[in-house]
Amino acid sequence: MLSHVRRFVRSSSSSFALPSSRRPSRLMEAGSNRPVEASIRTKLTEVLEPEHLEVLNESHMHAVPPGSESHFRVLVVSSRFEGLSLLQRHRLVNETLSHELRTNVHALAIQAKTPRQWSSDPSLAKSPPCLGGSKHDDTVAEKLKSGLD
Repeated sequence: MLSHVRRFVRSSSSSFALPSSRRPSRLMEAGSNRPVEASIRTKLTEVLEPEHLEVLNESHMHAVPPGSESHFRVLVVSSRFEGLSLLQRHRLVNETLSHELRTNVHALAIQAKTPRQWSSDPSLAKSPPCLGGSKHDDTVAEKLKSGLD
């Protein structure tokens, strides 16, 4: 559901528009009702200074209670990734979000691109449908519970 999509775009151009196929029906800001998402957005912005950042809460696609913040996809376009391998980029994102990954976040899909890569392919990969694997994973329930405390 697009209502669960939160996007933050910082571009050098003052007039940036998402293609209509990727534009959410309702643009929502992450705030106090989405503390994990807000934390992810803030930390990635502060550490990586992205030219483009998308943070999508994909929890609604998984076997978790409504309103959960446990499954995310991020697209980060940053010059900080220049000269780094894909593994090094992912490690940098994971280190930046280490607290969230230890506590509330069960799954994080990462697309980490350089500005040149983004300009040649400005697309966000789609997540496959959930097969229900987390239904039998007690750590998900523990993380969700700790996030509510």
